[in-house]
Amino acid sequence: MDSKKYCRQFILPQARCMDWAEKSAVTSAPVWCSVDLRDGNQALVEPMDLNTKLEYYKLLLSLGFKEIEVGFPAASETEYEFVRALIERGLIPDGVTIQVLTQAREHIIRKTFEAVRGAKNVIVHMYNSTSVAQREQVFGKSKEEIKKIAVDGALLLRRLAEASGADYRFEYSPESFTGTEPEYALEVVNAVLGVWQPTAARKAIVNLPATVENAMPHVYAQQVEFVHKNMKFRENVVLSLHPHNDRGTGVAAAEFGLLAGADRVEGTLFGNGERTGNCDLVTLAMNLYSQGVESGLDFSDMPRIAQSYTQFTGMEISPRQPYAGGLVFAAFSGSHQDAIAKGMRYRAEKGGIWSVPYLPIDPKDVGREYDSDVIRINSQSGKGGVGYVLEQAYGVKLPAKMKEAVSYRVKHVSDEGRRELKAPEIFEVFANGYLKPRARFDLGEVHYRQENGITASVEIVTDGAAKIVSATGNGRLDAVSNALKEFFGISYTLTGYEQHALSAGSFAQAVSYVGVEKDGKIYWGAGENSDIIRASVYALVSAVNNLLQDEV
Repeated sequence: MDSKKYCRQFILPQARCMDWAEKSAVTSAPVWCSVDLRDGNQALVEPMDLNTKLEYYKLLLSLGFKEIEVGFPAASETEYEFVRALIERGLIPDGVTIQVLTQAREHIIRKTFEAVRGAKNVIVHMYNSTSVAQREQVFGKSKEEIKKIAVDGALLLRRLAEASGADYRFEYSPESFTGTEPEYALEVVNAVLGVWQPTAARKAIVNLPATVENAMPHVYAQQVEFVHKNMKFRENVVLSLHPHNDRGTGVAAAEFGLLAGADRVEGTLFGNGERTGNCDLVTLAMNLYSQGVESGLDFSDMPRIAQSYTQFTGMEISPRQPYAGGLVFAAFSGSHQDAIAKGMRYRAEKGGIWSVPYLPIDPKDVGREYDSDVIRINSQSGKGGVGYVLEQAYGVKLPAKMKEAVSYRVKHVSDEGRRELKAPEIFEVFANGYLKPRARFDLGEVHYRQENGITASVEIVTDGAAKIVSATGNGRLDAVSNALKEFFGISYTLTGYEQHALSAGSFAQAVSYVGVEKDGKIYWGAGENSDIIRASVYALVSAVNNLLQDEV
């Protein structure tokens, strides 16, 4: 690898353009334009057929897009027929504008106008490349010759629109803008605008594409700000961005460009596009949303959107894709799980703005669930996560000291299987370890009477044989405990006892947790019954069974 063959390919404007750097955030949503059906489609190994494009188009409408670049009609018959289908079938709602792309070449422009005849709201998007590399290596043309291509195309657009009587809007892109001298790009843009003479009632769009992302995002921002400050007819121009993602900073470039004065962004769902893709409009819109800015786009059912996108394009979404990936809200680390669980409880009690640790937004806002999407349990998980899952999914509120013991059992199962455990599997580990242990003994009937305390007559069943043992204690649970100690000849201390209701109402189930300590080690049990005393006794039986089993 020889880095010396690369140099800084970006070109900064000669004038200082750093006002954007003084701003801390984008405070309003841009005009959104989806280019999924053109830029995204042409980047697919197998471009979508007409029916698939129609389904994708309907998805974009459902998300709230009002401007959609539907194709390059002169590029193929499928592209042309798709545009015609939208128009002839009446599939363009009022308030929605379709956009079509054309090179600044006469026969392509004319074919494009044929494609959109009869449509009410249309943006005709014309481009030609202005970069140093394209001028020198591809076209072999001077700056004046390149500018003339743009101006001639702009004139033809105006004439054809006037001849058709259509009130089309025009958009111009100096392709490879980021590889063009900003002063020259501005010169070409102003020449095109001079032809179109935009008005407040019929604004033009000037689009500044980072066709190849070749510099850090702050460079793009300076280039955008230069055009924003010096463009003619600025009040009658919508300044648009079209960042690509070659350096992996397409979203950042768009955000900086908006700070620099842009009004509009073109991009795709999940960043699909040529090479490393376009600006990801899902991430960009959700970034705004996470800062309290309404985006105007509806991503409240992200799983459905992601599934549809994969179905239509054949492209996979990374599990780490911001906001949409299967694991972006997942916490496996024990410390992260504990912080999230505590943060959720704090929010439930205190309310206020969203500030839960490790979760930049509320997963429910994009159709995700806490118990299945956020706290994910594997061998790296901790007591906080295991406790949270049991509480959220089953209402089981483990005592603080018991959480560690349960989590060790869960982690052991996960580690042996080398896999994640779902909520039902976690509950099964809990139940087998603490609700059901009866390996050494079980109880039959228990009767109580009060005399100098509480006396319990306990039927203890071992190896199919039953024996009645009586003992006295300062309460019913203590009396049963003393009977077990006498029968098995063991000594331990009741060290933990908690209980709570699993449900409300007269038929509520109660769950109790009991810990017994021997030689510095605590053995836990749990019991469930509509009667709290029975639930407590069952928990004691499980705990003592665990103690006896450990001594085998």
